[in-house]
Amino acid sequence: MTDFRLKVFQSVAKNLSFTKASQELYISQPAITKHIQELESTYNTRLFTRQGNKIALTEAGKLLLEHSAKILEDYKRLEYEMHLMQGTYRGELRLGASTTISQYVLPLLLASFIRKFPQIRISLFSGNTRDVENALEEHRADLGMVEGTSRIPGLKYTTYLKDELVAVVSTKCKLNIGDEISAHQLTDIPLVLREQGSGTLEVIERALHEHHIKLSSLQVLMYLGSTESIKLFLENTDCMGIVSIRSIQNELKTGLLRVVEVKDMPMHRDLCFVRQQGQERGLAQIFMEFASHHTNL
Repeated sequence: MTDFRLKVFQSVAKNLSFTKASQELYISQPAITKHIQELESTYNTRLFTRQGNKIALTEAGKLLLEHSAKILEDYKRLEYEMHLMQGTYRGELRLGASTTISQYVLPLLLASFIRKFPQIRISLFSGNTRDVENALEEHRADLGMVEGTSRIPGLKYTTYLKDELVAVVSTKCKLNIGDEISAHQLTDIPLVLREQGSGTLEVIERALHEHHIKLSSLQVLMYLGSTESIKLFLENTDCMGIVSIRSIQNELKTGLLRVVEVKDMPMHRDLCFVRQQGQERGLAQIFMEFASHHTNL
């Protein structure tokens, strides 16, 4: 029932590209152009200005973008509530998850969820915490799952799991590092850490701050965009990483990595659901309730 033209317009407006919208929606570029022309004809106004290969939203386009997000959200809510009356759950749920969660928490949870609700279509994108929050603010996601400590006004955060960051090294590491170090010893050890904008780095910075240590005083060899990259780097480099304990269970069992305790420097964090304020119903709520009863997965 959804007006597909609005989805097309939203994709073009987000990407500022007919080509990228075509790739995102899996339809031809001429079809993209046709839908935009139909909207412009309906409202008797231009939605985009075109200068060479670049396009930009007109004032009318900006107004339509603002309303289209609300309209498409209402369509999704209508679809959900109509099927809810029939005792079924249908529709699309767009999830955004920070890298650690998407790799080490979500797979088992999603597998169990789709067995329970086979008529719900789920799409998932992964990025760092700030990427997920941006997607929610721009209505590109219905529900986010993030780590970290900062909170964005206008978004609602609900804790559903606890997590711990730990310092780890390869069991083959040639550095003279015992099973326990002080926080200040971290400044003497080469490190590999997650990138800026990640919830992991945010928690590390907060823990360092408690010991009056600045991130800039550490010997960071490299910032990497995923925990998997950090683990591979550790296996082939003499340095230390700081990652979620959830991410290294296999490596601890097989003896590839070992944990080094940083004395008196706990690095705990909440894993949270995050969504727009006021969105208390719909498929996002169904997923949150399901996850709250399956935290052991």
